[in-house]
Parts: sequence; C-alpha cells; structure tokens
Amino acid sequence: MWAYDKKLQYPVEVRDTNPQLAKFLMEQYGGADGELAAALRYMNQRYTIPDKVIGLLTDIATEEFGHLEMIATMIFKLTKDATPDQLREAGLGEHFASHGHALFYTNAGGVPFSATYLQAKGDPIADLYEDIAAEEKARATYQWLIDLSDDPYINDSLAYLRERENVHSMRFREAVELLKEDQNTKKYF
Repeated sequence: MWAYDKKLQYPVEVRDTNPQLAKFLMEQYGGADGELAAALRYMNQRYTIPDKVIGLLTDIATEEFGHLEMIATMIFKLTKDATPDQLREAGLGEHFASHGHALFYTNAGGVPFSATYLQAKGDPIADLYEDIAAEEKARATYQWLIDLSDDPYINDSLAYLRERENVHSMRFREAVELLKEDQNTKKYF
C-alpha cells in the first residue's frame, strides 16, 4: 500500500544542541494536536468515510507519519549531544531518567500520548470538520514553535510543515463540500 523512500519528506538540519527547543517540539510529537494523533485519527476515520474520500484520508495520514518522522529527527538532533545537566535545565530531566536520549510520545509538558486525542464520530461531515480543526491547530502550533525558535534551519523545516497543514486543511474543506453536495442529492446518507 505504501512506498517508503527511506528519506525525510523535507530536510532537517539543526544549528546547535538545544534541548529546550526539543522539549517544545515534543508538542507536535506526542501532543493532542501533534502528528501522531493526526495520522492515527485519519487512518481510523477512513473506515467510516464514503469511498470518495477514503484515499484523501489515507494520503494525508501517510503524510502525517512523514511529518512525525521529521519532528522525531529534529528532537533527536537537538538532544543527541546534550549532557544530562543540559537536559535537566531544559526540563527534560525526568524524561532522561526514564528514557535516556530515546524519544517517547509525550507533549511539551511531559504528558504521555493518549488515545483520547483521537476523534472519530462516524459521521463523515462531523469527522471532516474535526480534521479541519486539527490541521488548523497544528498550523497554529507550528507558527508558535517558529516564534519560539532562533534556529534558522529548524524554522525552515517548521515552515514547511506549517504550510503542509494549510494544504491538508484546504483538502479537507474540499471533501466537506463534495460530501455536502452528495448529501443534498442523497448519495451517501
């Protein structure tokens, strides 16, 4: 079903070790509005969505996994050479005590990922509106991460991700309109 090219969707470089920025990026790694939640939400919703938009959900879910890989790479590169003292100063002491330099799905506050982040109502229009909201929240978070960062390389990758969230939101909006047209002609309800 998928082809994996064994390369990141967009290049990820970092200027310096920066565990504080890595901690902020964890919001998009394991947070409620992050990439893992989005990928799993869309992959799950595709089973109760009309055939016309199954491919859209699959495509975007797959891309979100690619975004997750980019965020993981950023976090790893920002922390791989950090000392335990640097990690502690950045608020990652507890994380280091449990996981060392390994990544773990948490948000920026250290709260572990939860399946409660995933929304699926089973109503195509309701689910697509949820998806639009998720993409807009991710877009906003990427902008805030850019505002917090002084690393031009990270900001370049974050800007790419922010723009992809815009594209996903537009695609979901198009799907809503398509399904509303079908709803008006009783093609799927």
